[in-house]
Amino acid sequence: MSVTVVGSLNEDVVVTVDRLPGRGETVIGSSVAVLPGGKGANQAAAAGRLGTGVHMVGRVGTDPAAGRQLAALADARVNVGRVHRTEGVPTGSAMIPVEAAGGENLIVVVPGANAELTPADVDVESVHRAGVLLLQLESPLDTVQAAAAATRGTVVLNPAPPQPLPADLLARVDVLVPNEHELRRLTGAPSGELSPGELAELACGLGVRSTVVTLGARGALVVPAEGPAHVQGPPPVEPVDTTGAGDCFCGALSSALDRGETLADAVRYAVTAAALSTTGAGARGALPDDDEVQALLPQTPAATPVG
Repeated sequence: MSVTVVGSLNEDVVVTVDRLPGRGETVIGSSVAVLPGGKGANQAAAAGRLGTGVHMVGRVGTDPAAGRQLAALADARVNVGRVHRTEGVPTGSAMIPVEAAGGENLIVVVPGANAELTPADVDVESVHRAGVLLLQLESPLDTVQAAAAATRGTVVLNPAPPQPLPADLLARVDVLVPNEHELRRLTGAPSGELSPGELAELACGLGVRSTVVTLGARGALVVPAEGPAHVQGPPPVEPVDTTGAGDCFCGALSSALDRGETLADAVRYAVTAAALSTTGAGARGALPDDDEVQALLPQTPAATPVG
């Protein structure tokens, strides 16, 4: 089996700050780093570090950034044969200020070549034959829909950045992986703190088979197609930078599902991998391998049921 990721490749400019700026405010950064990124590529890199047979489908420009992104994915054991170079547009990019203490961040993305990914690009064997097809929303929606329709594998959709989704796409999704903010946007829920039970009720109204809501430092809420919802907490770590933790979660979840693990076990594995990913700088600075995840799994707490 294999994991195929259809999605974005970006070059990230990460700026370390004492605190994130407010609207209209200027803050002074203490350092800057240029790193590989993009939700799709980050998720593919995470899956590649954890397993074998990972494929990336996407687009980059013909600029120097393109070569750097392809090399970084290949170094993470990802097959980049279906990542196309695109004339006339730059490789996608992102500006990411990150707080020095705690690792909280903001992200502004410029799509570049990612916006040129077409439905024809995903009509390929690596999509058709994928064990798990992992999708996000930094690519055109019609391309995401075409990929979901073309695969015979399990469809995992990370609905980020959030936007209204057609019912026929949601009907093809086996596991939807939003964070709390994305779940609110998808369901039209008002702002305000919600309990895990209330989040589970929102998830049940989306029309997908299963939903896993990432909760940051609290872990993840699992709302399965059958059976009760539960919260899977993370293991204890000292976070340095939370950039890309959600992407690591999605890649790890897909890798575990591709190996045949149950959704509950796959989420436990993914929560552990995501926690490890926060212990270094940048979206890929601390992506773990399988040995590291397995070593930390005994410290990951048991799941707790949602009342």
